[in-house]
Amino acid sequence: MKNFHLLILSLFCVSVLFITACEEDKPSDPAGQSVASCEGCHSNHEHLKKVAEPYVDPGGGGCGGSIPHIEPYDAVYLGGTGYDSYKESSHYSIGCVGCHGGVDKTDDKKVAHSGDFIAKPSMFAQEKCGSCHVEETKGAKTNIHNGFGQMKKISQRMGLAGSHEFSQLPESMQEGYAQNCATCHASCGECHVNRPHAGGGGLINGHAFSKKPDMHNVCVTCHKTRGGHAFLGVASGTKPDVHQSKGFTCTSCHTKQELHGDGVKYDTRYEVAQLPQCTDCHSNIHSSNTYHSMHASDMSCQTCHSQSYNSCGSCHIGGEGARITSYQDFKIAQNPIKDIKPDLKWVTVRRTLSAPDSWEKFGVAEYTKFDAHPTYNYTSPHNIMRWTERTQVESGASCYANCHIKNEDGNLKNAKYYLFESDLLDWEVKATKTITVDGKLPSKWFN
Repeated sequence: MKNFHLLILSLFCVSVLFITACEEDKPSDPAGQSVASCEGCHSNHEHLKKVAEPYVDPGGGGCGGSIPHIEPYDAVYLGGTGYDSYKESSHYSIGCVGCHGGVDKTDDKKVAHSGDFIAKPSMFAQEKCGSCHVEETKGAKTNIHNGFGQMKKISQRMGLAGSHEFSQLPESMQEGYAQNCATCHASCGECHVNRPHAGGGGLINGHAFSKKPDMHNVCVTCHKTRGGHAFLGVASGTKPDVHQSKGFTCTSCHTKQELHGDGVKYDTRYEVAQLPQCTDCHSNIHSSNTYHSMHASDMSCQTCHSQSYNSCGSCHIGGEGARITSYQDFKIAQNPIKDIKPDLKWVTVRRTLSAPDSWEKFGVAEYTKFDAHPTYNYTSPHNIMRWTERTQVESGASCYANCHIKNEDGNLKNAKYYLFESDLLDWEVKATKTITVDGKLPSKWFN
């Protein structure tokens, strides 16, 4: 009988060890969930590594350069404090298939991602987000992150009326635009859940929803070479924008009403009704000092208070990219958007990417009407300082010593700040001479 009991005990122990070994062989996430579910699979990092597709360069770095390498399994991993935060949110209660579609409760990846599965639900914002976020999604299809300003200029340089006619362009151009130019044009998720495409894509913080987009991981990831570069004072010899130094972030000035849109399709951000203005905070600007009373009515604030900023140009889309590579510059010209800002005569301008043969790689040898727009755009650099090269003068010098052109024995001091026809390349002249300062500045400056 004693031997019989020992035999039963031995069999029981072997059974427990066998069952335990089987359980250990069955992949599960840290919380003990089976991988036969959306959440169980995506919260199991080792399992994601096994089933993930090999990394493929997503391409389309655009103006910001190459896309950072994010492994496919890291891009979709539910983990860390962000995942814990997500599980406490109202979005979690909706469930994975509630937003993404597909099939839950399966360990077959193809089945899970079949049917009505959507990787990025907010690409269909009104359908997927609108039932809860009514006001925020009203302008999703028309807000400024759709890139209508770019599309307008491309269309008009092809002899069409504007952004509404973009769909009439050759299909190859539209595809090229999507691959190379539209990679920063964001949906809701690319501001509030994911890294933007330009940042490598994928979840920023374990699927946690961020009500206020992270300035560095979101805003600056796309607005890198111009907005972020200037605001953070990246370039040698520049300083961070005074507002950044005081703790401002992008959303301190750019409100959700502006970014989400109001349902109106604007062809340029400078038309947006909610666009922030310096005078929103700096009241009585025209009477605050002598300089403002003289110039604030017909000059943009940046003509005095910006530091140097990035320019580039002559982009060969799908080819070598910008053939006039990024450089620091500062140029004052005649206002190229008088229809939008009619009071301003002198403004800062920035060289832009378009060239006659920009779309040569996509079957269009040259724009049919390249001269429809200047090669320099109205710009409002985000690198404001009270004292700049133009506002800071030596003791005893005239207030205009660093901004008015002065002929010093044939050397035109301060001429570098102004856009002259001589600054243009041959193919830029016809399009851009309408905003150059030639013949428009006081003649006494040159005597």
